Amino acid sequence: MTAIAVTIAGSDSGGGAGIQADLKTFSALGVYGASVLTALTAQNTRGVSAVHNVPADFVKAQIDAVYGDLAVKATKIGMLSQPAIIETVAAGLDAHDAGPVVLDPVMVAASGDPLIADDAVEVLLSVLVPKADLITPNLHEAARLTGSNVAADRATMERQAEALLGLGSSAVLLKGGHGGGAEADDLLLNDAGPRWFSAPRIATQNTHGTGCTLSSAIAASLAKGVALADAVATAKAYIQAAIAAADQLSIGSGHGPVHHFHALWADNGDPS
Repeated sequence: MTAIAVTIAGSDSGGGAGIQADLKTFSALGVYGASVLTALTAQNTRGVSAVHNVPADFVKAQIDAVYGDLAVKATKIGMLSQPAIIETVAAGLDAHDAGPVVLDPVMVAASGDPLIADDAVEVLLSVLVPKADLITPNLHEAARLTGSNVAADRATMERQAEALLGLGSSAVLLKGGHGGGAEADDLLLNDAGPRWFSAPRIATQNTHGTGCTLSSAIAASLAKGVALADAVATAKAYIQAAIAAADQLSIGSGHGPVHHFHALWADNGDPS
């Protein structure tokens, strides 16, 4: 059967993150992508200028339409900015077979613009995190979710991952891309214990959409039936290559996107 993954997230009008990044990633990795839009953003490589939240009843209508027809094998969840939307998505997961759920708790855009209301964070923790098979916070998101300082070393990352695991998710991937040092270290923690994934840090300003891309790459592998640790390893290799190829593209004047189709396009960024 065709591997189908669904992204439930916000739209990035600039095309580098959000729904657009998720669908590009699914496609690049050989998975059919469907979508449920939770918000529209007026956004480019320089920042977010406006956010329009999709009404919760229309989010529900999209969920019912997609899951009521498609044989979904995995779900990636991204930007959910309002409590009512979070509760609607949680109810949708209860009502339908969503496959493994990868929750990326998107809180702040790469530009620093906030993407979630303060009152939505507690709802996210209480009603949605316990339904996730994997949550993928970065260092800043993990600090906010645990009410602690941003982790600066592996020991602190492990403590925060353990705290996050205690919130009810089956597994945590704590991403170290915003940290320092020559290596970008990500920590996967579940009942099998800790496992580290490291890769050399790449010097580029074109990193827009890295978190969305990594989480959707994991969901793509899960949709194919790949085990979680292997899915994370595959996704880590994919995002590393997408970042390494990002400077082949010339998109906007700010923080450009990673190159989702690095393996499919010619070096000049045009389809080969």
